[in-house]
Amino acid sequence: MAFRMTFLGTGGGRHTAMYQTRCTGGILVEHGDGRHLHIDPGPGALTQMRRIHYDLTRTDSLVVTHAHPDHYSDAESVMEGMSLGGWKKRGRLYGSPTVIDGAGPLGPCVSKYHLGIVEGVAVIEPGATIDIDGMRAEVCRTDHSDPTNVGLRLDSGAGIVSYVSDTGYSEEIAEQHRGSRVLILPVTTPDDMRIPFHLCTDDASSFIEVVRPELAVFIHLGIVMIKRGPEGQALKAEAMTGVRTVAARDLDVLDVGAALSFSKAETYDDEWIPDTSP
Repeated sequence: MAFRMTFLGTGGGRHTAMYQTRCTGGILVEHGDGRHLHIDPGPGALTQMRRIHYDLTRTDSLVVTHAHPDHYSDAESVMEGMSLGGWKKRGRLYGSPTVIDGAGPLGPCVSKYHLGIVEGVAVIEPGATIDIDGMRAEVCRTDHSDPTNVGLRLDSGAGIVSYVSDTGYSEEIAEQHRGSRVLILPVTTPDDMRIPFHLCTDDASSFIEVVRPELAVFIHLGIVMIKRGPEGQALKAEAMTGVRTVAARDLDVLDVGAALSFSKAETYDDEWIPDTSP
């Protein structure tokens, strides 16, 4: 059983998203027998998928963890891809309450039209266990400015892969991810530069100490983090924890199997015109 994650974008936060200093396109997960899950397709997702010649109609499911545009802005286009341009009720959307229904000033993030063109829509909340096209996923709590934001623990078949999503640090939140083989952390700021509801490098290191994964991966990199140098920050966390830590770059590919290996997605600069027949 294959499990492959393509990091369509490793940026995060409003300034990185605004200027696309790094893309903010989320993660494309290939799992099982060729099934495809897209997590948090923010700005840049569509462009990055075109660059790697990924056909959106291959997408089976979509998870949007919360109602911030660096996590959802390209979601409706992904849903159009899943449903073959709206011609066939196909694909599933899993979203937090603000994403699907909205609450206060947040969301909803997807139009009623788009909710109607896919096969299924589910609101997900912490504590739930869901089946995403045959893959078991546990839904975890976060501490974020969107209070309904969720993280995920995905059963890759070769160990648990945790996608923490945006959160401030607490030992209680980190404890949810104990036993994970891979820990994907949104590390927005460097060193001890704490901002509300997000992780800095020092807090990410504390998170890693609690979980003790085989591999930690930094994503959701903010402008200051990018200026400071994410690779050096990952090395700092690795020195503090003894856990292999990598700062991912756009279009890095992580294969999870007997080994954990990184490669680079093949990219194309041609004018790609895929078959669009229904």
